Amino acid sequence: MTSPLHDGLVAHILDMLGDRGGVSARRMFSGYGLFRQGAMFGLISGDTLYLRVDGRNRPDFVAAGSRVFRYRRAPAREIEIRGYMECPPDILEDAEAMLRWANASASAALAAKPAKPKAKRGRAVPARR
Repeated sequence: MTSPLHDGLVAHILDMLGDRGGVSARRMFSGYGLFRQGAMFGLISGDTLYLRVDGRNRPDFVAAGSRVFRYRRAPAREIEIRGYMECPPDILEDAEAMLRWANASASAALAAKPAKPKAKRGRAVPARR
């Protein structure tokens, strides 16, 4: 179940990105996923925004002291997903900076998105009589 903080953070981000962002949000597990052009570029978990990273934008996150996304799968097992890092808090207060970081993360997500596989063309099978 999502919290009011989740909902407020999603509304704030969507408001910041406005029409320029082409962003949608969907509930996922205990948080939200942020999408652009069908690619997930952000996620909100534990009232924190995490953005998609790759070799191009990861240095910005590291320089800002951002942490890699982690979650607990079982009491003794923590999972780390290196493709998402915490959005620096000051970015959440600056619409222009948010748009730049979101665009870089959306580019990373689109680059990582697998191409749709081509439909297999098989031979027609005659109907049984």
